[in-house]
Amino acid sequence: MLRGAAVAAGATAAAVLGWSLFESQWVELREIEVPGLPPELDGLTVVHLSDFHLGTLSFNGRALEKAVRWAAGTPSDLVAITGDLLSRPSGEGQLRAAIFPLRPRRGTYAVLGNHDVDVTRDPFSTRTDASVVEAAGAVLLENDSVLLDVNGRRVQLVGGDPRLGEYWPMLASLADPGADLRILLFHFPDVVRYLPPGAFDLVLAGHLHGGQICIPTPRGKVRLEHLRAAHWEGVHETPAGILHVSRGLGTSFVPFRFLARPEATRLVVRRAR
Repeated sequence: MLRGAAVAAGATAAAVLGWSLFESQWVELREIEVPGLPPELDGLTVVHLSDFHLGTLSFNGRALEKAVRWAAGTPSDLVAITGDLLSRPSGEGQLRAAIFPLRPRRGTYAVLGNHDVDVTRDPFSTRTDASVVEAAGAVLLENDSVLLDVNGRRVQLVGGDPRLGEYWPMLASLADPGADLRILLFHFPDVVRYLPPGAFDLVLAGHLHGGQICIPTPRGKVRLEHLRAAHWEGVHETPAGILHVSRGLGTSFVPFRFLARPEATRLVVRRAR
């Protein structure tokens, strides 16, 4: 009996590991309407990608390739990438190959994540050089902003450095009150707790991987990548602005996902009703 139980347990574990490897590359491709934004920009599209973690022994590159093929298949206005692009320098070639085909009408913009700046529990993580990101075809925003003209309206993109720490509130000082739409790109979703009400219209973040490995319970998922978070994934209305948290495309530490599929999202701005 004990031998049979051991065989069954081993088979179950193998099945779970196999599924988790499959799920790590089973990308969910989503289109979400974000209501309540300026009517002049109704229909503006932003592809939100996050957390590639390229360079590790994983299927992260394959997941990113699937997302890029989907995103490049339908032209968008903007692509926003919210950090953790590289976990090892060996992923630089994959990063260039991924960003170049995107070609949105008004550019690709990126910020760094904690793995990019070597603020992580991963002992093998290395810093991502800004020149690597820009050589791949993205504009890197580090406590900086750009102002775009979209159909005669002013769209501002602000990007923050994840090392700001206690200085997160200063990001609000970069917001242009004269812009018709203000979008913040930041790796950590918790940034919305430190921003004044109405600082931005839209905040894009990642970092949490949707928990990456989740255990279902009657009270909901227990998410193992990060045990606590105010906003795990999806769209949330917050005082600071509408927040979208991406589950990201890659994995960290282990190459598995369970009940937390990787995702790429096309956000469509809709006018306030």
